[in-house]
Amino acid sequence: MTDAATAGNAVVAVDGFKAAFREHPAGIALITGRTELGPVGLTASSVASVSADPPALSFSVTRATGSAGGLLAADTIVVHLLSAHHVDVARAFARSGEPRFTPEQGWSTLESGEPVLHDARAALRCRIVQTVPVGGSSLVVAEVLEVFLGTPAPSLVYRDRRFHRFEHDAPEL
Repeated sequence: MTDAATAGNAVVAVDGFKAAFREHPAGIALITGRTELGPVGLTASSVASVSADPPALSFSVTRATGSAGGLLAADTIVVHLLSAHHVDVARAFARSGEPRFTPEQGWSTLESGEPVLHDARAALRCRIVQTVPVGGSSLVVAEVLEVFLGTPAPSLVYRDRRFHRFEHDAPEL
């Protein structure tokens, strides 16, 4: 196979990969931490449960600079599982230059110093235990130290480049 043919297949594979995941719904989380320069955070659709005993989760970040770099350097982080009413906060943390950690967004601080949204469906305080480089991203594995459960509410999900509300009483299939 020629280099040009290999490159062409790679483009098709990347485009197909992106198209496949664009249609795959994912729950939305907000990951926050505190650095020497202040709080940092980002919106993530890659959070997954890894283990119940010991409790651990994973997520990915696309670079080790900016907010992602701050989170990777933080002693501990908080992974917030968001409700549909957090859509504006999720959008703010998904875009550069948007206001973050404002009083109107409902932020407070845990005794351990991390920023937290107490009205999230759940907030999981974690310590990063492993970071694995994968292409231009990093897979992060974190040990869950504490779990703060909020009030049940419709989940915030992302599909086809848009946020959606997932109702608790959606019919089971």
